[in-house]
Amino acid sequence: MRNFESLNVREILALAITLEEEDARVYADFADGLKDTFPATAEIFEGMRQEEIQHRQKLFEAYRERFGEHIPLIRREDVRGFVKRRPIWLVRPLGLDVVRKQAAAMEEETRRFYEQAAKRTSDIGIRQLLDELAEEEISHEHRAEELQEEKLQPDIREQEEHAKRRLFMLQVVQPGLAGLMDGSVSTLAPVFAAAFATRSSWDAFLVGMAASIGAGISMGFAEALSDDGSLTGRGHPWIRGLICGLMTTLGGIGHTLPYLIKNFGLATTVAVIIVAIELMVISFIRHKYMDTPFVSAALQVVVGGVLVFLTGILIGSS
Repeated sequence: MRNFESLNVREILALAITLEEEDARVYADFADGLKDTFPATAEIFEGMRQEEIQHRQKLFEAYRERFGEHIPLIRREDVRGFVKRRPIWLVRPLGLDVVRKQAAAMEEETRRFYEQAAKRTSDIGIRQLLDELAEEEISHEHRAEELQEEKLQPDIREQEEHAKRRLFMLQVVQPGLAGLMDGSVSTLAPVFAAAFATRSSWDAFLVGMAASIGAGISMGFAEALSDDGSLTGRGHPWIRGLICGLMTTLGGIGHTLPYLIKNFGLATTVAVIIVAIELMVISFIRHKYMDTPFVSAALQVVVGGVLVFLTGILIGSS
C-alpha cells in the first residue's frame, strides 16, 4: 500500500480518474435504489453522477495531454489514507438518511483529496483543474447535506451540528467502537480458559490483564498506522490510536476485574454478568452511531461473543 505523499503527478491524476469513476457508479446505484420511493432525490443523484462523469472526462483530457493514453491502475484501496466504504449501495431498500450521510462523506473525502493533490503539483494547469474540482465537490457536499425527505435546506446551526456529529463519529466513535468490540470479545477466550483451567481467580486475573493490555497496544498501533487522516478528516492518527487502544483495554478489563474476588464461583458469575452488559452496550452503540438495526447489531455481537466465550470455557475445561 502506497502513502499519498509518495505519489507523483501521473499517479495522482490516475487515482483521481479512478475515484470519479467509482463515485459515478455509486451515485448511479443510489439513484436506482431510490427511484421508486424517492424519485426526486434519485434525480438529484443522477445529476451528481453526470457531473462525476464530466469530472472524469476533464481529468482524462489533462492526463492524456501530458502522459498519453495509458492510465496506470491505482485505486483508493491501494493508497493509505482512505476510509473503507461500507457497500450500502448494494442494500435494498435504501434508506434515505443512510444514503445522505454516505454521499456527504464521499464528497468530503474527495474534496480533501483534491485539495491535498493540488498542493503537490507544480503544473499550473493541473493545479488549477484540481482546485476547480475541489470547489465543485464543495457544492456536492452541500447538495448531499440537503437531501432530506422533505428536501428542506437545513439552517446553519443544523449544518454545524451535523458536521460535528460526523467528525465525532469518524474521530472517536469508530475507533472507540472497534477497540471496545475487539477488547470485549477477543479477551473472552483467554480469560475464561485460564479461569476454568486453573480454578484460580488470581491466575485468571493475571491472564485477563495481560490479554487486555496486549490487545490494547496492538489495536492502538494498528489504528494509528492505518490512516493519517489527511484525506478523510478522521483526525490525528495517534489520538485515534490512543482512543482505540484504551477502549480495547477497557473492553477486556471489564470482565477481568471480577477475578479480584477470591471466591472463584462468585467471581465467574460477576464476570459473566459484565460480559452480557458489555455486549449489550456494544450493540446499542452500533445501533445509535452505525445505522445498524438494534436486533441485527445484538445478534451479530452476541453470537460472536458467545462463541468466543464458549471456546474459552471448553478449552479451559478440557
